[in-house]
Amino acid sequence: MAEVAAAEIVPRFQSLAQGDVSEKAGGELVTVADVAAERALEKRLRALLPGSLVVGEEAVAETPAVMDRLRDPDPVWVIDPIDGTGNFARGKENFAIQIALVRSGETLGAWIYAPILHRLAMGEKGGGALLDGRRARIEAVDLPPAQLKGTLHAGMFSTPEMGRLMQQRRDRVDAQKSRSAASVEYLRLLGREMHFSFFTKLKPWDHAPGSFLLREAGGTARFTDTREPYSPLRHEGQGLLLAPDERSWERLRETLLGD
Repeated sequence: MAEVAAAEIVPRFQSLAQGDVSEKAGGELVTVADVAAERALEKRLRALLPGSLVVGEEAVAETPAVMDRLRDPDPVWVIDPIDGTGNFARGKENFAIQIALVRSGETLGAWIYAPILHRLAMGEKGGGALLDGRRARIEAVDLPPAQLKGTLHAGMFSTPEMGRLMQQRRDRVDAQKSRSAASVEYLRLLGREMHFSFFTKLKPWDHAPGSFLLREAGGTARFTDTREPYSPLRHEGQGLLLAPDERSWERLRETLLGD
């Protein structure tokens, strides 16, 4: 990840030329750095684990059927070459490479590397999570929702109804300013800089790495409509709520989404 960032991403940071940024279907941005980094990561990761497959954000944008590989019994690398492309394209530092290793829908390992922020989170199944070289531990909290700090993500990838609901209820919690990149929000959660996040966009490259690391660190990641633990196989639904513990998760769900 560091080598690919050094070769394909960092040299282009704040140096994108005219024509290096374009718009994908749905209004999301993509840059030449996204495409080059994904290709380089795919080549290296497949060589690292012979027989493995790759589901990359940019590959899926070109060929949606690539997403079906997540159900394959062979190991699959889920890649977001630049999470927070909008920030990257605008010369802002809040972006990261995200990778998860998935087999038959189960995440086995994950890595988040933010090259400009100089932050790295990583972990493997049953082995806990590390943040910047130290064990990440998320502890239960006994606070009312109004004192829980977190971010609410219900913008362009949400329904108008959900967007209005979050706007109406944001004062019920200690809503923080979003960094506009799921990877950076996960780094903040792992570092206990805030307590929760709520997302309505559920693509696996956005959440498979961070949700896995959060759970390995002791936190909770569940879909709000079914209460089921996060799975990279599910890409649609009401939302994904991340919290430090089960009791806080239930309190936050009721506060934000209850009748």
